[in-house]
Amino acid sequence: MQASLLTNLLLPLALGVIMLGLGMGLTIDDFRRVARYPKAVLVGLGLQTLVLPWVAFGLALGLGLSPGLAVGLMLLAASPGGATANIYSHLARGDVALNITLTAINSLLCLLTLPVILNLSLEYFMGAGQYVPPPVAKVVEVGMIILLPVAAGMVVRHFAPAFAAASAKPLRLLSVLVLALLVAVAVAQSYEVLLASIATVGLACLLFNLASLGVGYAAPLALKLPRPQAIAISMEIGIHNGTLAIFIGLNVLGSAVMSIPAAVYSLLMFFTAGGFAYWLNRPRDVPVTA
Repeated sequence: MQASLLTNLLLPLALGVIMLGLGMGLTIDDFRRVARYPKAVLVGLGLQTLVLPWVAFGLALGLGLSPGLAVGLMLLAASPGGATANIYSHLARGDVALNITLTAINSLLCLLTLPVILNLSLEYFMGAGQYVPPPVAKVVEVGMIILLPVAAGMVVRHFAPAFAAASAKPLRLLSVLVLALLVAVAVAQSYEVLLASIATVGLACLLFNLASLGVGYAAPLALKLPRPQAIAISMEIGIHNGTLAIFIGLNVLGSAVMSIPAAVYSLLMFFTAGGFAYWLNRPRDVPVTA
């Protein structure tokens, strides 16, 4: 998990290009529709901040994780979605405008919720409260990678719609290639940690990921939200900002153990979310009429 030119510069730039492509597929009307349907935003934020921490807490207790790993899982649950969630929502044909809105709001909301959840977790599992400063730098980074390229893409679409339409397919291919690269980077950087911790925390991360994706998709549908919005919410709460969680574990808390769940989850979520996106896009049987 050492910093590198690839993870610090090239991948953020690649994600920025992809977000530019997403922006070229959006208009102001997309965001106006989101504003007219605040229910979807409230459902997504509610699941992220109120439901997922309890799911992680139950898994930590039920699977008997060590205190450090338990706090790491809670830290992961409190982390917002990252730019990759928007890419998967795009590939799965979700409501990308809603996804971007949720990512932006979640990134700001975590300034309040993440320290609270983390401090409560430290107190419960380790018996010692610690102050966790707001991750302002990471919030700014998320905003730079997501909001600015999307805004630029929307400007391109407004002034050059033909170019935006012609760029859709190449940028979609780039999305797939970058996701494959992200998987390779995750494996390379987390290989030793994964081998050392998979027996104890791998199952917890897998179950938490599947629960996040499943609840994020099923709950909105049960509440009568449109399927594209359910996909967006599922990807938002199922693909956490592992980079943020690892950063806090290593740099703020000074604990490699607490960063392990985020490292393992960051690897697993690429495969599970990719499989989930494939399942969502699978051909559906069409009834034959006489």
